[in-house]
Amino acid sequence: MISGQNLGRGALLGKITASGKYTLSLSASGDGSQVPCALLVHDTNATAGDQKTAIYESGEFNAAAIAIGAGHTIASVRDGLRDLGIHLKAIVPA
Repeated sequence: MISGQNLGRGALLGKITASGKYTLSLSASGDGSQVPCALLVHDTNATAGDQKTAIYESGEFNAAAIAIGAGHTIASVRDGLRDLGIHLKAIVPA
């Protein structure tokens, strides 16, 4: 993950085209990271420098637990993520 961020588990990430590094996906970005493509596995503090971390690139996830960046909504990213094998589900209590 690129430096300057402290993100929690479930953050919706995009990949910067030029560097291949992941960052919080913001819809207004113009570096490739505006396209969400992964979810952060665990809390990662990269405020002091780039950090290696684990990401999910496929699976089913609780939509209410996803941290999304500015300009995105669950509805706006759901179809694109589904095409990548990331499925956001509404959890219904029993």
